[in-house]
Amino acid sequence: MLNPWNVNALQEIEIETGKKVNTILQLRLHPSIIALRNKILSEPDDKIYDVELTYITSRGNWYFRSWKSIQEKSGGIATNIGIHFFDMLSWIFGEPVSSTVHLNSPDTAGGFLQLKRARVKWFMSLDYNTIPEEVKNRGQRTYRLITVNGEELEFSEGFTDLHTESYKKILVNEGFSLSDAFNSIQIAYDIRNKQVSPLISDYHYMLKNLNK
Repeated sequence: MLNPWNVNALQEIEIETGKKVNTILQLRLHPSIIALRNKILSEPDDKIYDVELTYITSRGNWYFRSWKSIQEKSGGIATNIGIHFFDMLSWIFGEPVSSTVHLNSPDTAGGFLQLKRARVKWFMSLDYNTIPEEVKNRGQRTYRLITVNGEELEFSEGFTDLHTESYKKILVNEGFSLSDAFNSIQIAYDIRNKQVSPLISDYHYMLKNLNK
């Protein structure tokens, strides 16, 4: 599903067939993310958080020769690699309010997302050169960082079995619904169709500032 109206069409099919379409929103099953959501829900409803999301997962030339590099098929970088993070953020901090895109190329994107309870600066890249040097020196080709009011969310472990856990939930009729997935699809759609409003010209500089 790349567009919000695709969700509506599938919901109509659910009604016609009496069957449920289950979505895979695996980050909602991660213990650290569940704990953060519970913490946020325990705070006053009018409290607004400052969130920074950086996700870099380097890809080889194969990526740009495959369907993943075709925006009409994959939705582009914000959808293809970012959709689960946008789902996680909207699940924790509420529905999207506004979005501004500062960078949007085949291998790099970044911007500002206003959610009901959070101001989010986000940056995503497939470019190995954007990975911090200390991470490269450890031989890693992926880097993820999320901070909430300056405090880092540690969730580097625990990803391996999340898909399996998702399928287990589906088998006992506890899978996530189309409605659950709607906010993230709307966010990614808005990013894909927003006119870029350049904040800075050098995305390496932006990455440096996001990771302060």
